[in-house]
Amino acid sequence: MRRLPPLRALEAFVRIVRLGSARAAANELGLSPSALSRRVTNLEDFVGKKLFSRSQQAMKLTDEGRNFYDAVAPHLEALAVAVEGQSENLQLLRLRLGVLPLFGTQRLFPRLPDLRRKYPRLHIDIDTGSNLKDRVGETLDAAILLTTKPGPQFHAFQLDQNRIHAICSRELANEIGENPSEEALSQQTFLINSDVPLSFDAWRKAIGFPNLQPNAIDHYDSGQLILEAAAQGLGIAVMHDDHLKRANDQRLAKLYDIAVESPYSYWFMCRRADLEQRPVRIFHDWLMEAGL
Repeated sequence: MRRLPPLRALEAFVRIVRLGSARAAANELGLSPSALSRRVTNLEDFVGKKLFSRSQQAMKLTDEGRNFYDAVAPHLEALAVAVEGQSENLQLLRLRLGVLPLFGTQRLFPRLPDLRRKYPRLHIDIDTGSNLKDRVGETLDAAILLTTKPGPQFHAFQLDQNRIHAICSRELANEIGENPSEEALSQQTFLINSDVPLSFDAWRKAIGFPNLQPNAIDHYDSGQLILEAAAQGLGIAVMHDDHLKRANDQRLAKLYDIAVESPYSYWFMCRRADLEQRPVRIFHDWLMEAGL
């Protein structure tokens, strides 16, 4: 059997990369900074490469370090899965996940059977409540939500970059036309998601009516309900075009054929330290591979 690297050193290396901070990794492992550094040095001696550059107690991943991580990390995950599969004593893994209902219905739930087949011990508590971002790290382990770029206190990756469109019933589109005037729009009700208020401003500026004042603006906290309200002719919804495509609802139509970049994107978010929790790590890595 080939000689294995020191596993504690390998664990220290992986945690520094995943947490993005040597200090955070030392805290997670209960080590002093010098003890953590010694473990990394032992690993570098074993592989014969400089994995980090060091300056003023900061550790920055080198190109060789990134290549080493990319090569090793999948095998560590496979090892963990293999051990889980042979163990009789491991309990269920549980993830508390916050998710917006429309994303869950259209994009997440159709793919969850694949996750269950790969990781049968992982079970997910779904929370669609309010203030998801504020509850990450408290009542939630992680969340998928529409937001502008998350703050540095989170580990986050972007799931998409979407465009926004005005969506309404086909009857209303036939009534006011596919390119209605500002006067026609001013007589309409607009349906806006409370979580993405900047979308309406971005859209009206892009179509050349930055001062558009509609007859009324109705606010919703559910994208799914906004789509249904628009289909029922209750107003014009300003939403991500991806939702319209995935809904495949023949009752709905788009106004204006203009591509408007959304101020918001779907992001996966968790606290950096929580990324080392097994349920969070499994879901995070699966989500990146699944390409939802």
